[in-house]
Amino acid sequence: MSTLTKSVKLGVATLAIMNVTAVVSLRGLPAEAEYGISSAFYYLFAALVFLIPTSFVAAELAAMFQDKQGGVFRWVGEAFGKKIGFVAIWLQWVESTIWYPTVLTFGAVSLAFIGMDSTTDMSLASNKIYTLAVVLAIYWAATFISLKGLGWVSKVAKIGGLVGTIIPAALLVVLAIIYLVSGGKSQMDFGGSFFPDITKLDNLVLASGIFLFYAGMEMTGIHVKDMENPSKNYPKAVFMGAIITVLIFVLGTFALGIIIPQKDINLTQSLLVGFDNYFKYIQMSWLSPIIAIALAFGVLAGVLTWVSGPSKGIFAVGKAGYLPPFMQKSNSIGVQKNILLIQGGIVTLLSLLFVIMPSVQSFYQILSQLTVLLYLIMYLLMFAAAIYLRYNMKEAPRPFRLGKSGNMVMWIVSGVGFLGSLLAFVLSFIPPAQISIGSNTVWYAVLFIGCIIVVGAPFVIYAMRKPHWVDKESQFEPFHWEENK
Repeated sequence: MSTLTKSVKLGVATLAIMNVTAVVSLRGLPAEAEYGISSAFYYLFAALVFLIPTSFVAAELAAMFQDKQGGVFRWVGEAFGKKIGFVAIWLQWVESTIWYPTVLTFGAVSLAFIGMDSTTDMSLASNKIYTLAVVLAIYWAATFISLKGLGWVSKVAKIGGLVGTIIPAALLVVLAIIYLVSGGKSQMDFGGSFFPDITKLDNLVLASGIFLFYAGMEMTGIHVKDMENPSKNYPKAVFMGAIITVLIFVLGTFALGIIIPQKDINLTQSLLVGFDNYFKYIQMSWLSPIIAIALAFGVLAGVLTWVSGPSKGIFAVGKAGYLPPFMQKSNSIGVQKNILLIQGGIVTLLSLLFVIMPSVQSFYQILSQLTVLLYLIMYLLMFAAAIYLRYNMKEAPRPFRLGKSGNMVMWIVSGVGFLGSLLAFVLSFIPPAQISIGSNTVWYAVLFIGCIIVVGAPFVIYAMRKPHWVDKESQFEPFHWEENK
């Protein structure tokens, strides 16, 4: 007697909310508040040339290889070979590793604002030793918890996303409306130009960081097969999610600009200062420590979830023979022990940049820029692979396909995504005009040397691989060009 399992299908609204949850983080709002009314232009521009193309291209690739493991390694490897595929998944892992100090810096600043004395709180948030200590303490605690297994963390992440992101974002916008309606004076000039001054390239650097705000949409592409009529409903979910995401970012950025003068905006502190100022205005300052705890909880819940996440992908690929046996070691419950420890070592070294950077804010910015650069290289490979596979695997089934026939739609969508990513990549090397970064030499050295080392490492590892690196229990499916041989 056979039994049928009824599969659960995702609705348009459900997937749209999942997309928003995966992408939206409030920590980047102060960076764009620097631009005033023109910040809306940057958000819309990045959504059109990056967020939407990434979502659609990832959906087609994920649907094509839904029954084969490897993620971006599979997508890029099917087009350009194992070596370049390994580079792509390596960048995805290292990028997320570099991301941890930046997001935890925001968490450390949030915790600093738990006190009731705003002057003392701001002084503590600017203290490099305090920030370094909190970043390392929380990260290593999360790593050791990961080694014990994190079955319960999914619940913590859901609560953290709601309490630490969605509710604070809505509250920030509501506070701004109350402030303006009750006669408060806006610090943002809404009569300014919507279009930015593109003649000043250094002013565009912080804007290029928006691409990192929107990064991660390729992760939700795996759900394309979990929808009824995906060719019709998936685009709806993408556009709905994109609109909600852009609205949260635009309105949240405006809400900060309304209460904080442009000259006083600080990348790491201004979100907390904005809430602080609004609460003082409505004479409810006792809410400041509560929102600080909520934001910190949102950050910590996200980090707990992601500490072991991206490393799982490269762990699976590594067991197929792409990483030395040392990096394939797992503990008794199957957690990728040595990769997590290596990841923690990298986070520790990067966090020590506090010693040479002139401020917490400059450290936050330079690591954010390095993260953007590495992630964008991966996206460039992904967009190029999507176009190439239209010709190299033209007969392969595509449950979700960009365009009913021909390749023109794919060329347009992937082409826009590729060129948008390339533009952001170039701009990310230019030191921002709004932040004191100390020596330009240090800025360029960290970015150039960082990119060379990180991108070069997978080529070296690939060249050194040995037959005995392949785990006998690995069941990694061959590429289509291997099967055709």
